[in-house]
Amino acid sequence: MLGFLNFLIKKSKNKWDDIFLEKKVFLKLAEIVPTIIIYLFAYIIPKIQPIIEKMALAYIVFIFIIVLSRFVLALEEIYNTFFEASKDKSIKGIIQTIIIIIYFVGSIILIATITGQSPTILFSSLGAMTAILMLVFKDSILGLVAGLQVILTNSIKKGDWISMPNHNADGNVVEIALNSIKIKNWDNTITIIPTHKLLNDSFTNWRGMQESGGRRISRSLFIDMKSVDFLTTNDINRLTKIELLKNYITNKEKEIEQYNQNIKNKNLRANGRKMTNLGTFRTYIINYLQNNPNIRKDMTILVRQLAPSEKGIPIQIYAFTNTTDWIKYESIQSDIFDHLIAILPDFNLKIFQNPTGDDFQKISKIAEK
Repeated sequence: MLGFLNFLIKKSKNKWDDIFLEKKVFLKLAEIVPTIIIYLFAYIIPKIQPIIEKMALAYIVFIFIIVLSRFVLALEEIYNTFFEASKDKSIKGIIQTIIIIIYFVGSIILIATITGQSPTILFSSLGAMTAILMLVFKDSILGLVAGLQVILTNSIKKGDWISMPNHNADGNVVEIALNSIKIKNWDNTITIIPTHKLLNDSFTNWRGMQESGGRRISRSLFIDMKSVDFLTTNDINRLTKIELLKNYITNKEKEIEQYNQNIKNKNLRANGRKMTNLGTFRTYIINYLQNNPNIRKDMTILVRQLAPSEKGIPIQIYAFTNTTDWIKYESIQSDIFDHLIAILPDFNLKIFQNPTGDDFQKISKIAEK
């Protein structure tokens, strides 16, 4: 009979019954039939009839516990076949909770069947053990609460890239279970974090960045303050030949000339307005980013000067790439900064960096001379 049932299931086009077959739900359920027969014909041996009936009932309860747990696991696997839904909301934690409840309730009924007592009496006697049970299942209860919050708020889902520095975790979520979340880090190591830690510790979920289609570049160039200066006529003539600056310099010269018309002693550096190499460089960066095909034009493009420090003047570049792929993103970001560092001498600007051994040797040689 069981072989015929397996044959029909394999012939069926529906994938769900195949899952129930793989989980051996039907195979385990079929074991109840001979047990029922033993129970019904226990009267043949009157002397041990009560023992046979009690053991048969206990075995039937045991089989039902196994069947129900496998049935729930099969439901989880069926749910996982709906890729979009299972990706957004993992039910592994809920499934594990249901299985714990099945085994807990089933164990009480099994003990009641063997001892001949009412399950109600056993359940009521557990009231005094509540504190002990709470202590034993503390992590499971905390995990269940955290898991439900994760599912309801959709704060984390399978496949998300999250970072939790306190737990040395930085990678993709591969599993959300009852008590833990498994993260595969970028170095292929696995970090397992208790689910309830998500309620107490801060973490970064990069899903918003991935869904937006653009990844942020936020990095600074540190300019040596001693290299900042006004542009000379020769500088202006030379920089006007740069396509990305031609219109800017032409319009800026007219604006400055008009502003300085009534200024006396124009030759003094402090009088009137003049273009600086740093301000022109900032404009060049903006135009360069706006003409870069790898930068999103519908997202923020910002180049700003931050507060000077002992490391020089930070010029922050803030923009978004048109890809979230990590390798491509790093390549785009590196190409941008390679170009900007290489073009700095054209603006008579220098990158700030701490003195090296070569610098000290040069100073020493000059001193000797």
